Amino acid sequence: MQRNFILTDVMKTGHHEALEDFIRHHSLSDQKFDMTGEYYLLHNYDLDSYDRKFAIIDTNKANVRIKDNKEFALELQKRCDLLHSQGFVFIKANPWESLENITTTPQYPKTDKKNIQYPVIDIKHIKWTGGTSWFWFIMYEKHKDKTFNFDHSKKKYDFLYLNKQSRAHRKKLYEALSNNGILQNSLHTRWPFRKLPAEYELPWAQDYPQYGMDQDIYEKPYNDTACSIVAETNDNDYEVFMTEKIWKPIIAQQFFIVHGNYLYLQKLRDMGFRTFNNYFEEAYDLDRDPNMRINTIVDVCDRLRDAPWQDMYLQSKALRQYNFDHFFNREKLSLEINKTINLFLEFADTRQVSS
Repeated sequence: MQRNFILTDVMKTGHHEALEDFIRHHSLSDQKFDMTGEYYLLHNYDLDSYDRKFAIIDTNKANVRIKDNKEFALELQKRCDLLHSQGFVFIKANPWESLENITTTPQYPKTDKKNIQYPVIDIKHIKWTGGTSWFWFIMYEKHKDKTFNFDHSKKKYDFLYLNKQSRAHRKKLYEALSNNGILQNSLHTRWPFRKLPAEYELPWAQDYPQYGMDQDIYEKPYNDTACSIVAETNDNDYEVFMTEKIWKPIIAQQFFIVHGNYLYLQKLRDMGFRTFNNYFEEAYDLDRDPNMRINTIVDVCDRLRDAPWQDMYLQSKALRQYNFDHFFNREKLSLEINKTINLFLEFADTRQVSS
């Protein structure tokens, strides 16, 4: 048994409890993890007795607000230097975001060498991004004890197509679908300009907020639409980032088409889930070029407007139930979480640099 110690938030600026809960979901029989989010409690641990020691710097988007605070930066630098001298390995954690989002937006802590007013936190680390396990974990924990009332016997609309934060790839698909008349009989949003009809919005929210309720699920829009067009966060070809957007239709046991990363569906199948290639074309997943992927998705959606949905739902009942059961199987979730944790363990053992 190898013993690992994790300081889950060097500066206590994030939500270290969620990170700790995620790690506790692992099923690595040869690994033990002791954790604290309190830097000033480190003296209570025999740090020399651990096989590995990790220190997590929370880099979530909200912390950008303090990136220019000199006092904070100096304290962070002091703590990192001390932890490094004691053999800690560093993780910069923002599992709510993809690698692409982290790379293309301002980051904390500040690492601009041109600004000599602030210390440069330039230390060997591995990035903890959302990948495929974080939002599975979040949605599992949020909905595991809930009872839903999904009913797919009658469908009023073809598609449920939810677009919130404006992104270039989402705009392209939305316009392509609209220009081809494919969304005429669909529930679709382009927040904040176009929202769902009031009867389909969350009953417990007076007005759908920009943040805070994206992981909530209301049955009615899923009951009345035949298929979700999942507008994922990114469409690049170097990662697969799965958010609540895919887990919602899986929990709802609804058909789905995914506008996301290259080989997104393949990754989903690798994780043990099943997709709908026996019911409609999923070749769009193999289009590496994002514009070609959009064209293929438009073609698939166009053909599905006349699909015999009632028959398809009857025929796919076992598949959809399988995905629901697989999602709420903690052992299956643990296997995916293990993959994330193993990346940290391997990094600690090899001291590889992630720039």
